[in-house]
Amino acid sequence: MRRLMKFLHTMGAIGMMGAMACLIVLLGLIPQPAVSLSHYAELRAAMGAIVRYVFFPSLGLTLIAGLLAIAVNRALHSAGWALAKLASGILVFEWGFAAVQGPMQEAAEEAARAVAGQIDPATLQPNFGTEQGAIWVMLAVATVNVILGVWRPRFTNLPD
Repeated sequence: MRRLMKFLHTMGAIGMMGAMACLIVLLGLIPQPAVSLSHYAELRAAMGAIVRYVFFPSLGLTLIAGLLAIAVNRALHSAGWALAKLASGILVFEWGFAAVQGPMQEAAEEAARAVAGQIDPATLQPNFGTEQGAIWVMLAVATVNVILGVWRPRFTNLPD
């Protein structure tokens, strides 16, 4: 069971971090809506799909498998590195909703409405730098989680 949880946790982290890398690349390629509304909408739809079908399921798998790994392995109950990873993992999960999934899906829906003529394209005011920055921060925290899991630094062990 421990190996299965570790495997699932690792696979989830790979998917989540890969999805974030894809989003950063696409945010670097996306045109302003005023330049090419159709291309903007296509890339926003692609980013929405990455978030919905890769990022979010991977994020959930990573968190659930990580929590179960801690639950089934008593040695992790008092390991400082595992508890630090747990705390930062919860932050990544919350940040994933607030800074990635919500804004990406909302932007994709607004772009689709603009292409359909339901809203004025001039109302689309993307801030690609802020979106990329939020993803970079989340990617950095996820990388720290990987470092904690691989190198397992010796923090103070907590009493049982």
